Amino acid sequence: MDMKLEVVVIPVSDVDRAKAFYEKLGFRLDIDYARDADHRVVQFTPPGSEASIHIGKGITSAAPASVQNLYLIVSDIEKARADLMGRGIDVSEVFHFAGLLGPRVAGPDPKHGSYGSFATFKDPDGNGWLLQEITTRLPGREWKSKQPEAMDVATLSALLHETEQHHGRYEKSHAKHNWWDWYAPYLGTRENGSSPQEAAAAADRYMDEVLHVPPR
Repeated sequence: MDMKLEVVVIPVSDVDRAKAFYEKLGFRLDIDYARDADHRVVQFTPPGSEASIHIGKGITSAAPASVQNLYLIVSDIEKARADLMGRGIDVSEVFHFAGLLGPRVAGPDPKHGSYGSFATFKDPDGNGWLLQEITTRLPGREWKSKQPEAMDVATLSALLHETEQHHGRYEKSHAKHNWWDWYAPYLGTRENGSSPQEAAAAADRYMDEVLHVPPR
């Protein structure tokens, strides 16, 4: 049975300030939904990650800054640090530990071993993130990639026709927009096994809440 970590909730005091920070960090904005003045959820996904984060209002009782040492795995710690600093993020110097759970030592791992070099930064509320360099994973910890099966032409044609039919309803009720922006979340949701109705709802939410396409 597969059991994948999907979302980590990050407690923040100012949603818009935190949103601006994670956008600057380079995380992908997936959704920004507010039910009312006291309930809002914003989802971001780090580049290349299958897990996402939620920030918002009315979604957690945890105190801001109470989440620490959230690991972000990178293949080149110096390059990742330089990229973040270029985005205006205050990142610590690279460091390593003297032995397992040993004291913190300045500079990268002298042996440049996988899992051995780190850097840290914090969001505006003080929630802590930890960059860790991993180049080769330990046995049993390798990523297992599942190659998607190629879709035959007839199936793809039918799916595109289905998508066009469902998009027509949204196109009639909303302002002018790029059809491919609606198609992308619809097709992605359908390929993950959701029903046409679920896929249409996901595409509608994306257009309304992320791209802010107004109704006619």
